[in-house]
Amino acid sequence: MSFKIYTRKGDDGKTGLIGGDRVAKHHIRVESYGTVDELNSQIGLVRSFISGSAEEDHLANIQNNLFTIGSYLASSPSSKFELPKFDESSIPAMEEEIDRLTALLPELKNFILPGATQQGSHCHVARCVCRRAERLIVHLSDIEEIQPFIIQYLNRLSDYLFTLSRFLDQKFGGKEIIWRP
Repeated sequence: MSFKIYTRKGDDGKTGLIGGDRVAKHHIRVESYGTVDELNSQIGLVRSFISGSAEEDHLANIQNNLFTIGSYLASSPSSKFELPKFDESSIPAMEEEIDRLTALLPELKNFILPGATQQGSHCHVARCVCRRAERLIVHLSDIEEIQPFIIQYLNRLSDYLFTLSRFLDQKFGGKEIIWRP
């Protein structure tokens, strides 16, 4: 028996959560995990530009963490399903990576605009998607209980993606574009 990608169960505008509950496809929970999925895809695009680097390895770990976070967000609050464990030590590890990259960069004295390189620009898009995911999940946390590490991780991830975008611009020969109000 082969697996079919379509189920027709969502044709009524609802989707199933882990645990069996069904909610509207525009539910804030679905918007939240859908945006985390979009972020994961955008990070995959960044990875495709930097294959073979230490930064690619960091992004691969981040993608796995985002998939785990997505499973938490896609679970109904009443679900008894056992979810994969999230390694909260990945938050301070990301801070260490931010510090490592920052030490390799010139001091940031101005706001910068995306566009110095394709690699850095795609990373900036990922940062923006990350911030949107964070906003949606904070909104969700006002309505339903969510694990605090999710917001912490996304907050730190947006900082990492900003720092990585600067690093990639430098690595690929771009010159930072200073905002001139």
